Amino acid sequence: MRTHPPLNGHVSHWFDGLPISRAPLPGTRDADVCIVGAGYTGLWTAYYLKRADPSLRIVVLEARFAGYGASGRNGGWLSGLVPGDRERMARRYGRAGVIAWQRALNDAVDEVIAVAADEGIDAGIVKGGTLEVARNPAQARRLAAAMEAERRWQVDGVEPMTAAEAAQRIRLDGVVAAYHNPHCARIQPAHLVRGLADAVERLGVVVYERSPVTEIGPGRASTPWGTVNAGVVLRATEGFTAALPGLKRQWLPMNSSMIATDPIPADVWETIGWQGRETLGDTAHGFFYAQRTVDDRIAIGGRSVPYRFGSRTDRDGQVPERTIGHLTATLRTILPQVSRVPIAHGWCGVLAVPRDWEATVAYDQGTGMGWAGGYVGHGVTATNLAARTLTDLVLNRQSELTALPWVGHRSRIWEPEPLRWLGVRGMYLAYKAADWHEARGTARTSPIAVVADRIAGRPH
Repeated sequence: MRTHPPLNGHVSHWFDGLPISRAPLPGTRDADVCIVGAGYTGLWTAYYLKRADPSLRIVVLEARFAGYGASGRNGGWLSGLVPGDRERMARRYGRAGVIAWQRALNDAVDEVIAVAADEGIDAGIVKGGTLEVARNPAQARRLAAAMEAERRWQVDGVEPMTAAEAAQRIRLDGVVAAYHNPHCARIQPAHLVRGLADAVERLGVVVYERSPVTEIGPGRASTPWGTVNAGVVLRATEGFTAALPGLKRQWLPMNSSMIATDPIPADVWETIGWQGRETLGDTAHGFFYAQRTVDDRIAIGGRSVPYRFGSRTDRDGQVPERTIGHLTATLRTILPQVSRVPIAHGWCGVLAVPRDWEATVAYDQGTGMGWAGGYVGHGVTATNLAARTLTDLVLNRQSELTALPWVGHRSRIWEPEPLRWLGVRGMYLAYKAADWHEARGTARTSPIAVVADRIAGRPH
């Protein structure tokens, strides 16, 4: 059995060694469309724009390599989860629009699966749905409320489960209630984003890596190696948006961390189950998310160090050792069957959180500038829907997608430091205290978490 410490950082476990980078921008050039960021949002947008109008000259600029950000570090949930608060959006834009948004996200799960098949992208996709579990009475109460909310928003196929029924899928320790949502697939996220980069290049899109954009303005995106002049400039920078001039407080770069085990032996899998490859999550305030990987590991994540002062981002995914320890303890608590399986890798990445926790898609026909993001951790599927929506907006096509409530939504900016750091740190300390309180048997959500949600403006 391996005894040396797990690999820390090196972007993420999803990359089998860092990929060979594409060439950087060779100098100033002209294009019809310049997309900043080669993650899911940018690449999906390039894909649909080029398919809609093959004559477009499209350039994608990426600071490091395709998938370096959240697209290559996430938990691999291709899920219909809404990147925002449905109730709040309904109050502002109407219930019918939010139901349409939810349906479009559920449909986008199948859209991604279909495109991956058409383009020959082997992303380890298995549509096994999501198993959400509760491990104490307060979590069970929230689980029941969440399931009822899914039904109110007309999400079909959501089924409640007893602890015994949940154990038929995954034999977890301490589960008291669960439900299954069919609108999710397990994926290998780096394989999807790298395959998508190859697919857009086959269509004739030019992707320049190692080309960090230092400034964006109408008609141009500037890098140290030159400027791309284009009538349309689209920002798809998600958690790295704060690094751009004038956008420091636009979206907060929230950290999420993960670990992956060594491959788990077949005899141990027999004690666990998980044959359906469901994604797995819980209803704790400091929640976890997990999957059984393509190569039979378990990858599990959470928000141990949620925010760095001044909107700083990580260095190639390096994560504090205490975070690896925290996630390891969480995994071994819910699945004591793997207590002797070593941890192979720990990493982290950033996702973008608007001040009101609502994602947006926007395009200004006057300036030719657009953007999409702020997915609050629910972006793997939402990026596809956002890209198809951006495509319609850029091409000035009225569609069902351009009428969805997140189109043109505006969030106020975050508070300046140190208020931003104090607020986020205080929120997560409160969630930790609330989980501790609820673990002692209270049947109601801790009032500490209720107050934290209200102060942060977070969906609950």
